[in-house]
Amino acid sequence: MTIAQLTHLKESEDKVEFKEAKNNFPFDGGSHKEQSDRRKCFLGYVVALSNEGGGMLVFGMTDKEPRNVVGSDFANGKIGNLEDEVYKRLNIRVHCQELFDENGNRILITHIPTRPPARLMKYEGVALMRTGDSLRNMSDDEMFKILSEQEPDFSAKICENFSIDKIDIDAINILKEKYAQKQKNKTFLQATPEQVLIDLGLMIDGRLTYAALILLGKSEVLKQLLPNAQVNIEYRNREDQIPFDKRYPIINPLFKAIDEIWEIIQLRNSDNKINQGAYIFDVPYFNEEVIREAVLNAIAHRDYTISSEVVIKQSPESLRVLNPGGFPKGVTLDNLIRINSTPRSRLLTEILEKTGLVERSGQGVDKIYRITLSEGKAEPDYTKSDLFQVELYLNGKMEDKAFPIFIRNFYERVQNEDLLGPHDVIGLFNIKENKSEKVDKEIIQKLEDLQLIKKSGGIASNRYVLNDEYYELKNSKAEVAGFRINDLSIIYTVLNENGIAKMGDFVKAFDKDLTRDQVRYLIEQLTGIVLNKSGEGRATEYSFIKEFKSVDDLINHLAK
Repeated sequence: MTIAQLTHLKESEDKVEFKEAKNNFPFDGGSHKEQSDRRKCFLGYVVALSNEGGGMLVFGMTDKEPRNVVGSDFANGKIGNLEDEVYKRLNIRVHCQELFDENGNRILITHIPTRPPARLMKYEGVALMRTGDSLRNMSDDEMFKILSEQEPDFSAKICENFSIDKIDIDAINILKEKYAQKQKNKTFLQATPEQVLIDLGLMIDGRLTYAALILLGKSEVLKQLLPNAQVNIEYRNREDQIPFDKRYPIINPLFKAIDEIWEIIQLRNSDNKINQGAYIFDVPYFNEEVIREAVLNAIAHRDYTISSEVVIKQSPESLRVLNPGGFPKGVTLDNLIRINSTPRSRLLTEILEKTGLVERSGQGVDKIYRITLSEGKAEPDYTKSDLFQVELYLNGKMEDKAFPIFIRNFYERVQNEDLLGPHDVIGLFNIKENKSEKVDKEIIQKLEDLQLIKKSGGIASNRYVLNDEYYELKNSKAEVAGFRINDLSIIYTVLNENGIAKMGDFVKAFDKDLTRDQVRYLIEQLTGIVLNKSGEGRATEYSFIKEFKSVDDLINHLAK
């Protein structure tokens, strides 16, 4: 964008807002108390333009024609901070650009992306629109129209200039093999490419869809017709370094690319070593099922109208998968595991399901959680996702070597790995982390019936811990410094909840596991080592001598 081009733009037609903003233009509502006054600021215009499909906010030019350059000092020398603050306040990724005329007058252009479909952008809880030179609150009808939008299925659209002779034969053969195996239909192997495309809805009236292009198009055709279908793998020797050490751009039909992606990640995949008594086995940092599911989810759920590409950032102990576009409609961080989402590319996802490459729609995240947590690793982390990008962070390092052994032993006893579903494993993980309150009552009841957990307090208690086997696995002697691991876990649970406790609280928590005298003796032994004691008689209270972030932290302190 040049100054000459800016002078010819129309505010409504070209989605641009001009402001002189020579100095003191408000960034936010400032000291104004009325909402009608507070919205007339930089953040207010960013929200309004995003709601209108995106556009430009131009400071340093008159808003009346002919447009003259007057210069603006808004955010001068602080563009990076401005972009960061906008994202922090609005979750909108803007891009700022500076131009200077022959007299050195500065123009600041803020490029604002469009809101995602069916999403309202708000400033201080209010959806804004522009009317002439001013901002106004969006009407109920306007909000309803936006919230009722349906994301079109990009993958079902006809891809012009894509024909059957541009299909990768190896890719369509892989599709046929996987479909025949998944659907138990060997006759499908004999179908012609054209019949395959018609049967799976990839060809309509002789014309091919974008799903066909993404799944089966030759590499050179993808580069020409859909270059953002490329997947970039970046490897860094350290997670926190900015430049990558190696980069692998992959643009192949998906039925071939997914194997290529896994092979590249596997090149630098190490193992967590478990050597604990009779238990000797390896757990890879990056589980193949998890990685394939994560990558295929990113490709199927991404927004192909955005020119960005899927990026995989790998380091020795972690991996990030980033895909353009926020979560599909109705999906949030809070309901990510529970909800069966509607994918953006429904036709594409349908083919991936029918060929067995991914789980049924909406269940891929469950699988990622179940496997990752069962391997004793940290929770998959989606918290850096926003309306414009989904980011999955996987830490490959095993944090708890006892947990995968605990899960394995259970499967060996019951001879049925399907007995524990994703939500059961997540429930066990939360109980292990002293977060019983996050587990649904139905899951609690099931885990209790399976004797995998037990109450850590009296009959009325809602606190639970894993059974004794887990704590025995945590320490081969089931104790540390002469104290039973299970006893320490109960004490940690009591104090972690309130910070302080009286003797009666501990007695109640141990229920019938220990007598009152045994509990009193245990607490006295721990006082001065990990517990503080204050008050006298019935007013005596106990607390930890320092902050312990987990039972493991408490155990490690005692083991020193």
